[in-house]
Amino acid sequence: MEPTIHLAGEGLSSAEAAARLATDGANVLPEPRRRSLARRFVGELVHFFAIMLWVAGGLALGAGLPQLGVAIFAVVVINAVFALAQETRADRAAARLRSMLPTRVTVRRDGRRRIIEAAEVVVGDLLLLVSGDRVPADAQLVTGNRLLIDTSMLTGESVATTVQDGGALHAGTFLVEGEARAVVLATGHRTRLAAIARLSTATPKPVTPLTRGLRQVVRVIAAIAVGVGALFLTISLLIGRPLEDGFVFAIGVTVALVPEALLPTVTLSLAWGAEQMARRQILVRNLEAVETLGSTTFICTDKTGTLTRNEMVVVEAWTPEGTITVDGPGYDPVADVVSGVAAREAGAHLALAATRCSTGYAHVVDGQWRAHGDPMEAAIDAFARRLGIDTDDDRRQHRAQRRFPFDPRTRRMAVHVDGAALVKGAPDTVLPLCRPSETADEAVATMTSRGLRVLAVAEGAVREPASGPVEEVGGVLQLVGLLGLEDQPRDDVTPALAACRRAGIHVAMVTGDHPATARAVADAVGLRHPESPVIAGADLPSDERVLASTLDHDGIVVARVTPEDKLRIARALRSRGHVVAMTGDGVNDAPALHEADIGVAMGRSGTDVAREAADLVLLDDAFSSIVAGVEQGRATFVNIRRFLTYHLTDNVAELTPFVVWALSGGQFPLALGVLQILALDLGTDTLSAVALGAEPPARHLLEGPPVRGRLLNGTVLRRSFGLLGPVVALATMSAFLVSLIVAGWTPGSAFPSGDALRSASGAAFMTVVLAQTANAFACRSSTRRPDQLGWLTNRLLIPAASVELLFSFVVLLVVPIALVLGHAAPPVAGWLVALLSAPLVLAVDAVDKRVRAGRAEASPAAYDLMTTPTRPAPRNQPR
Repeated sequence: MEPTIHLAGEGLSSAEAAARLATDGANVLPEPRRRSLARRFVGELVHFFAIMLWVAGGLALGAGLPQLGVAIFAVVVINAVFALAQETRADRAAARLRSMLPTRVTVRRDGRRRIIEAAEVVVGDLLLLVSGDRVPADAQLVTGNRLLIDTSMLTGESVATTVQDGGALHAGTFLVEGEARAVVLATGHRTRLAAIARLSTATPKPVTPLTRGLRQVVRVIAAIAVGVGALFLTISLLIGRPLEDGFVFAIGVTVALVPEALLPTVTLSLAWGAEQMARRQILVRNLEAVETLGSTTFICTDKTGTLTRNEMVVVEAWTPEGTITVDGPGYDPVADVVSGVAAREAGAHLALAATRCSTGYAHVVDGQWRAHGDPMEAAIDAFARRLGIDTDDDRRQHRAQRRFPFDPRTRRMAVHVDGAALVKGAPDTVLPLCRPSETADEAVATMTSRGLRVLAVAEGAVREPASGPVEEVGGVLQLVGLLGLEDQPRDDVTPALAACRRAGIHVAMVTGDHPATARAVADAVGLRHPESPVIAGADLPSDERVLASTLDHDGIVVARVTPEDKLRIARALRSRGHVVAMTGDGVNDAPALHEADIGVAMGRSGTDVAREAADLVLLDDAFSSIVAGVEQGRATFVNIRRFLTYHLTDNVAELTPFVVWALSGGQFPLALGVLQILALDLGTDTLSAVALGAEPPARHLLEGPPVRGRLLNGTVLRRSFGLLGPVVALATMSAFLVSLIVAGWTPGSAFPSGDALRSASGAAFMTVVLAQTANAFACRSSTRRPDQLGWLTNRLLIPAASVELLFSFVVLLVVPIALVLGHAAPPVAGWLVALLSAPLVLAVDAVDKRVRAGRAEASPAAYDLMTTPTRPAPRNQPR
């Protein structure tokens, strides 16, 4: 049976409240479903690339190579621990501030006022709310006095609204002004606030572009590894080797081709990108979001707090004596005021009348001027201070004898101060009470056309006996003046929007504000094109295809949207092939933040529910930070291609000894063993690859649309398998062969002794190390030589290469380790070839880049996809 709800009276008894609390449960928001730490760790161990490494490790164990198998397993576990640590760190930094509901609230129980925990509020409780209180549950207003409600976190509407008796109050909103008595209708998970939060988990998060790209890389590498392994098994059988030996050998080849270091390199590169974004005031909650932001093609941005400062400011005042313009952000009493002498005096009178007709004001909190009460009235108070008026002193000396609160029907309010009646409200309700003035009417039209919110202020003498706020005024009111207010755009928004257009990114405004306000702000910051439509959420097409077509335009403005509208918008744009970034700060934004490819929440003004649904959090709430993140994201994508080229080049060099062995029918000895290859992959390649992943963003990254191609594009494949890989492989086999010849071996003769073979293998090992060190510098760009880039501009690469060289000398010269790996210090001739391999790689790379540059000279628009991945390369330029 439904509980009886009384819309007036003394509220509930303690016994009845306790019974309802036991039945309905505590008034708390449902906790978001989060995987346990153990499940998240397991998830890092079983994704697509990790599974391939588990299989490779298992094959190594089955082939009698326990050291190799254990090493591969260790790589997977270490990478999982690192990725989990990064995610946990982001969760701590995001600091879930579950403050959407107040901790304590005043109710009426047992016939008296009581302060209780908000979690103890139940259906039927009579709430007693005053200015500054947050509403703890969904309720129905019984009586309200001067009531003004901030609903922005639920609706996106930046202007506080009024609620009439019998109207609805929703959990999470708060009273800007006035007081209220309201009866609770729903608590906890039954509230509107909880319903919106649940939309955020209704669908799984979209697969990121990076995940799709890495899956493609893994499929290609896995196919190559398995195919080559099967080929070598066949060759082993054809040359007469036992099946067991051939199987072990084939598994060794297959495992050797798996780039074990690629997984940690990708993770470390994303972590580096996350660190760089943190320096740009962007908190990364999901590592893959680093690259996803760089792939963004459509940004749906909120208005309040992102494009604007979320601070109402009086920017213009009209008086019969002239106009006053004000230039200054926020509520600070210092600003540039331009006016004539007469207009300034009239403006002071206007400011005094408006502040006396207000209850909100500006005050200092933690060294900064903030709004207390209605932000609009705080802006009026700041305007008065900017004209040199001590409003604190004026309030003490001129107190209102009577106050008539804002009436939503007449849209005005009035006070009696020192025998004068002061009226403040919408121009269309105040001006008819004043003497006609064409000049005032023109001023109102001019201000509203610029998107300003206009207030009219009038005065008159109080007439007795008093019967109402207007009827008490003797005769016609005198118009004191007009105030034009706006939520000023952020200074960095216009250039940031211009950068988005250059980067081929469409931008739309999606807001809960009024269409006229949204249009004015969009025009002011340069978001909207002259032909761009302004659409109300209620007018969005119901057909999903038509909706997608309607929205897919740069500069479009969608106003008065609901949470469901924003969710549809995100889905519609994604259906058009866009990578969608959605910004938001309120609970109403959370479902769309979850649905978008990249959800961007506000750090300063954002709610906890929005942060929880987002991938990134803007710590400074600035739209320009999104653009900085896009640049870093694009750089991360290009860097992954850089170290992918580097890894694949190494794989070509490591595979070549097996190819030579197979082609010789087993008559030519193996230059490198499986454990040596593992040492190269994990010990001498990883740090340089990570350094390539931290390559600074190139200069024209934001000139043109994002790269939508694959990680394994033509440039990567050509440079890895057609140029740098063969050069490193040739140098490696040359060092091995020269060392064998010096030891007295000739082709066709019996294999040399163990020491000679180990020394030759050591020469091959060091050749790969030194050639790959040079290759790391060559992979920094596919068009520019290292000396053109600057040898020291990547501050991590030289230290990384130094550590790797030190590691290679240790595993080569420390005898016990060298014996396990199967090599020894090379002869002098082997050292000479190894040392020459580094300049050989750089020379071949320089010649290739010069040839390519010559072919592209006729096309000044030629772009290097390894350094400026912002537009497709011309057809005459190799990709």
